[in-house]
Amino acid sequence: MTSNMSSERKEEVIILLTKVQKWGNSLAVRIPSNIAEKIEIEQGSEIELSLVNQVLTLKPKIRKATLDELLAKVTNENRHSEIDFGSTEGNELL
Repeated sequence: MTSNMSSERKEEVIILLTKVQKWGNSLAVRIPSNIAEKIEIEQGSEIELSLVNQVLTLKPKIRKATLDELLAKVTNENRHSEIDFGSTEGNELL
C-alpha cells in the first residue's frame, strides 16, 4: 500500500492490490477496514458503482442526515440566541 499527499490539493491517494473473489453467482472485492473507515462506510452502506472507459469506480452514496440526527447535534454551546429581524412588512406569520 502506498500513500501520497499532494501539496496543491492536499488529496490523499491510497493504492493497494487486492483480488476479486467469487460470491454466489457474482464477483466481490473486499474493502480493507482502514479504507472503509476513511470513507465512512460499513456493512449495509450503499455504494455507487460506475464504469467509464474501462475504469471502475466505487463511491459511497452520500446519505442525508435525518432531522433527528441533526437535532441530536444541537447543544447549549452551539445554540444561538433568538434573532430579531425587525418588524413585519408584509404578510409574515406572527
